[in-house]
Amino acid sequence: MTSQTPIEIVTRTLDEFARGNIDAAMADIDDDIAYTNVSLPTVRGKRKVAKVFARMDGGRYGFNYRMLNVSADGPVVLTERIDELRIGRVAIQFWVCGRFEIVEGRIAVWRDYFDYFDFTKGMVRGLAAAAVPSIQRRLPAPSPV
Repeated sequence: MTSQTPIEIVTRTLDEFARGNIDAAMADIDDDIAYTNVSLPTVRGKRKVAKVFARMDGGRYGFNYRMLNVSADGPVVLTERIDELRIGRVAIQFWVCGRFEIVEGRIAVWRDYFDYFDFTKGMVRGLAAAAVPSIQRRLPAPSPV
């Protein structure tokens, strides 16, 4: 059991993913996690989720986010975020709503909802910004630990 609140667990996990510290982020993931980007297949199990995020180590591929709102009701945390997925020079920014269930100090369920139209707009902006960087500002990196 952990003394950290569910919001702190979720925020720390997202921060570690954004820093490219995949191993540190996975420390708060339950072995039997169910990770879903709604409308895409659910990924089950810590090892499989680690494979999804393995390339996002801050190199060619990356992840970042800006928290807009976060709240918790007991072990359930709701987030409203702007996520940024990076592929080389292209940064795709789009709105995401996340639902996390914390069980014994670990994330057991992670479900993200996003709008494909908003994602598509983010992809178009990201592609345009690769050619003309002033079109879109990158999200700031999370503070060091």
